[in-house]
Amino acid sequence: MAVRIVPGLDLDRGALLHRLDLRIEAAGVAAEPSDPDQVPLGLDVHSEPVAEGHSTLAASGLVKIYRKRYVVNDVAVQVSQGEIVGLLGPNGAGKTTTFYMMVGLIAPDAGRVRIGDEDVTRVPMYRRARKGVGYLAQEPSVFRKLTVEQNVLAILQMMGISKREQRERLELLLDELGIKHLRKARAYSLSGGERRRLEITRALVGRPKFMLLDEPFAGVDPIAVHDIQQIVSDLRRRNIGALISDHNVEQTLDIVDRAYIMYDGRVRVSGTVSELVWNDEVAEIYLGPTLTARMRQRYSFPE
Repeated sequence: MAVRIVPGLDLDRGALLHRLDLRIEAAGVAAEPSDPDQVPLGLDVHSEPVAEGHSTLAASGLVKIYRKRYVVNDVAVQVSQGEIVGLLGPNGAGKTTTFYMMVGLIAPDAGRVRIGDEDVTRVPMYRRARKGVGYLAQEPSVFRKLTVEQNVLAILQMMGISKREQRERLELLLDELGIKHLRKARAYSLSGGERRRLEITRALVGRPKFMLLDEPFAGVDPIAVHDIQQIVSDLRRRNIGALISDHNVEQTLDIVDRAYIMYDGRVRVSGTVSELVWNDEVAEIYLGPTLTARMRQRYSFPE
């Protein structure tokens, strides 16, 4: 099925295909790598339906070395469908590199990444998207000159579904994510929180099993943070497993079921929020005395 590209982008043909690849991968929809000299503009891209169930995205023994330095050293992280997991730590801890290895942006020097029983360590990002791994990048991943509606349709049109189903999914997602009133607004006019809602909407188009959210609260004003928290929390209802890496500690811990704390390239501690808040090592290497005291007032000592 040929796909009509929505109007509104002032790009040459090669640049359009390249930017579509990047944004489609960021939205969690599978697109084959594009060569502008070989692929016609009527791009024919198909996405396999994501099955319901209880799968797991798991990394084990991950290692990444840069200039003889272990940036990530023997890291194991796991998230199941229907749970929200944090990947936290101070700057330079290795969490971003771990995150990128799990989503497929970079290859590990050692270790494995699995979806269920399938080893996807050497599987590129666009094929992981086919298997249900969505990605929300920290950097803006929307087409600035397109409207909210066109941004979502640009992804829907890549999925090989009928126009009727495209419209049905569009209306449902715009309504559920609270951006229906913004459908005709250009993406460049959106606030940080509104843009994040649009990016999450686009990521949900492919109906992923898992979503990896890189700094979902970055660039979002304090009032809108609560709205984004509610949207991320709602991923449980959708039976989506979410892995979050963010510097906003309190906002992240408020919505996760459990978390991993990385330090100096390793996972030092993992557990529920209460277990982490009351862990003296976490207080020393990550939370600090002020935040630890405040968080311990909110979370009871684990049984």
